[in-house]
Amino acid sequence: MAIERLTQWLTEINAIGALESGGAERLAYTYKETAAIELIRKWCEQEGLTCREDAAGNLICRREGRQKGAAVAFGSHVDTVYDGGRYDGTLGVIAGLEVIRRLNERNETTEAPLELIVFRAEESSRFGMATIGSKLMAGAALPEHLAALTDRDGITFESAVTDAGYAFERLHEAARPPEELKAFFELHIEQGSVLEEHCEAVGLVDAIAAPERLRVTLEGKASHSGTTPMDMRRDALAGASELVLFTEEAAHDEKRFRSVATVGKIDIKPGAMNTVPGKTVLDIDIRGTNTASRGRIAESVRAYTKQLADKRGLQAAVETLAEEEPTALNTDLQRSLADACGQLRIPGRVMMSGAGHDVMNMAKRWPSALIFVPSTDGLSHHPEEYTPMHEFLDGVNVLERTVIEWANTAVQPEKEVSS
Repeated sequence: MAIERLTQWLTEINAIGALESGGAERLAYTYKETAAIELIRKWCEQEGLTCREDAAGNLICRREGRQKGAAVAFGSHVDTVYDGGRYDGTLGVIAGLEVIRRLNERNETTEAPLELIVFRAEESSRFGMATIGSKLMAGAALPEHLAALTDRDGITFESAVTDAGYAFERLHEAARPPEELKAFFELHIEQGSVLEEHCEAVGLVDAIAAPERLRVTLEGKASHSGTTPMDMRRDALAGASELVLFTEEAAHDEKRFRSVATVGKIDIKPGAMNTVPGKTVLDIDIRGTNTASRGRIAESVRAYTKQLADKRGLQAAVETLAEEEPTALNTDLQRSLADACGQLRIPGRVMMSGAGHDVMNMAKRWPSALIFVPSTDGLSHHPEEYTPMHEFLDGVNVLERTVIEWANTAVQPEKEVSS
């Protein structure tokens, strides 16, 4: 019965913004995102929850407990990337709804209240900034940064928010005080293939990686490809090729710390078939949960770039574009999730998340945890993104047991969020 119900909810949500490709597209602060959130609201109200929107449009649906006070919350998002999939974010929302439905079917009341939260604008596709709704709820978004955002059609973030029915100047009012929540859980698709490769049902995420991003510029000399002898060339692209391979090797040396590095973009000038490249610009994304490991990769790239420039007669510059801190998730919640896996005989795997999620903002203010369910072939942000319902159900069962445990314990979290 649960699988049929979850499948029906998923189908109805994804009818909003459905694409011929089989995927879905519900961009942040569009009428399609709003329509999906309103559908969730309708279902929650049918389950007897009290629903409200905050100043940013985040949906908060509350089920009262025997006691007043801090709630145990869970949720995710329903917006997508351009030409996106049907599971990213949405599974986390309907997982929370399923927890509520099961409690109602058993006529069971928890000690603490429960909240299902649907965040606005998790994806960065439209405005270039991710997890906006949860940033605002956690008090981690700066108005001046939001005011500078525009989409690819030139629509400003402020205009989009206004058109969706919210006041840009009041977005800061979405911030919630620490005492309102006891804990937060997010269930999400893995967006990778680790669980599938290891035949594990559930991922228990201990930390969310953060990037250090470098921009490396190599300048040589553009010249005619037919008249410039090989030993007289100052080929910036040939030098860049060596740097790409070195970056890969440097990351391999740090893999025991779960660090990764990617050269995701190369700009080549002049960019003609018959011209030796005179300039290349490489953007390098280095991610990990261990900042020392990540830093070693970055430093080795800087050092090798200098050696490479000297060897090839190039000019080189390395610019740091970003250097963000990883997010460690709450160890008490992780232990509870692991216990639930053991009790339910569901194989779980401790792992990191290489992608950002709403939970990383919530973790700045409240004890928070992240549960992964498998992504078939590691696909995400793609119309063919898929998670079998029986694998999703394992994650729902772990979420339910852990949420109920935390909602029924009398111990309140410390004021300082532990990791």
